[in-house]
Amino acid sequence: MIAPPGTFRLTVLLALLTAMGPLSTDMYLPSLPDISRQLATSDANTQLTLSVFLFGFAAGMLIYGPLADRLGRRPVLLSGLGLFVVATFICTFSPSIEFLIAGRFVQAIGAAGPVVLARAIVRDLYRGPEAGRMLSHMGAIMGLVPAIAPVVGGLLHEAFGWRINFAVTALLALALLWLGARALPETLKARRAQPPGLAEILCNYKRLLQNRIFVFYVAGASLAFAGLFAFISGSSFVFQDVYGLSPRLYGLSFAFMVAGYITGTLIGARLTMQLGLDRVINLGALFLLAGGIIMAAMVFYQLAGAWNIIMPMTLYSAGVGMVLPQCMAGALTPFPEKAGTASSLLGFLQTSSGAAAGILAGHNLANGAWGLALLIALLGVAAFLLIAGKKLLAVPGT
Repeated sequence: MIAPPGTFRLTVLLALLTAMGPLSTDMYLPSLPDISRQLATSDANTQLTLSVFLFGFAAGMLIYGPLADRLGRRPVLLSGLGLFVVATFICTFSPSIEFLIAGRFVQAIGAAGPVVLARAIVRDLYRGPEAGRMLSHMGAIMGLVPAIAPVVGGLLHEAFGWRINFAVTALLALALLWLGARALPETLKARRAQPPGLAEILCNYKRLLQNRIFVFYVAGASLAFAGLFAFISGSSFVFQDVYGLSPRLYGLSFAFMVAGYITGTLIGARLTMQLGLDRVINLGALFLLAGGIIMAAMVFYQLAGAWNIIMPMTLYSAGVGMVLPQCMAGALTPFPEKAGTASSLLGFLQTSSGAAAGILAGHNLANGAWGLALLIALLGVAAFLLIAGKKLLAVPGT
């Protein structure tokens, strides 16, 4: 029953494991305004259930990589997924917003394991453009989850209330835990004889941060992801409270953004073997820039209602789909002996940037659609300037 390396079955399994993060955020997005009302709290506090998830996710990512380099990918990944299942059931029965925020933090620590280690498994099996293509294929498959999750979440919310979305997520994760225990192979060939101490872990992280190639690709991935998560954090409130969309219609509108992301990953997977990582990243940066500027302009001039967010965000998301997998591959490629540790630090920095953008989006909710559009535009411009200035930063090509 073990899925052999290089098979489509393993690709799908790894994609589903990495989808635990998006599933944890996107399934309950249509419920956010109702959670504020039912738990008698502010929209900003409810948005914290998203941002604190990313902070927990980032913290977890620092743990799993070094552990997996010592103990192996499979046992550490399955342990994280088990913690995710338990925490998600806790979130289902949260009596207050404080309890829900705490549950989300623990849930995020569990979700970090599958995401970090699925990338490390790819690095164990592939290198360079091949790793980028594999991550793009995984991204395309994984992208189906955030396309479907808000739609299903909106329907479930209207029928049963907000708690059902956490219950369904827990059951899906439990099924994936069973499947992973049966089919996931161990890909780490040489394990460390001794577990790394804290000083050694910090030293390894310091060496990674001193590598210009690693820092450049992580920065590109982080800025692209920050714009995406700003949209995820603020769009539910903007679309439902400002534009009057129902939870069901919000879920359907969210699917446009996901379709853009999937399209970008498919473009990246097709072009990266022909053009290389950097040219695909450059193309994606143009999409980030165009999507952000168009969104800000359309919102400023009050054009097309909710579509002034939806359509430019679709373009921006296509850029994320091109930039993110290729930047991940570029960051991990120079470190075959520390793929788990490099994946952990990459995930921590990328996720922390998303959490910060989510908090900014939450505090800008009082400014409606303009606060969200301006933030995404600024992040798109910053990503483009960074990527376009690679030669000025003297970063070697890939």
